[in-house]
Amino acid sequence: MDAGRLLYVGIAPQYMANRTSTQSLRKRVRYHYRGNAAGSTLRLTLGCLLGLELRRVGSGKRMTFGKAGEATLSQWMADNARVRWMEQDRPWELESQLISRLDLPLNLDQDRHNAYHSRLKELRAQARQRARDLPISS
Repeated sequence: MDAGRLLYVGIAPQYMANRTSTQSLRKRVRYHYRGNAAGSTLRLTLGCLLGLELRRVGSGKRMTFGKAGEATLSQWMADNARVRWMEQDRPWELESQLISRLDLPLNLDQDRHNAYHSRLKELRAQARQRARDLPISS
């Protein structure tokens, strides 16, 4: 894909019509860059696209790419992913508009019209199934 192309849109509003969030934009971005696949749909998607092995961890309910895989993904994102942001009074409205009007292949929520949507959902489902078939990772 072209460098600088927008591939994913996300929001971190403190207040929405139906809920309040404890996540700030800083926390959300930090988690996408330094967290794990269990807490970031973006990390899960990128890791699956990069062919990292998803594993069940802890009690077996959470799935991540393990310490080494998550470190690899964090480094890949530091080298290749860029973040831009803008403040909006009602960001959920802009998010929906952008997802419906733009080609954002890494967004799954609200993006069934994207040609890549079904392939990406299947790729993630396959990774989850492989993880379920493996022993829980320490």
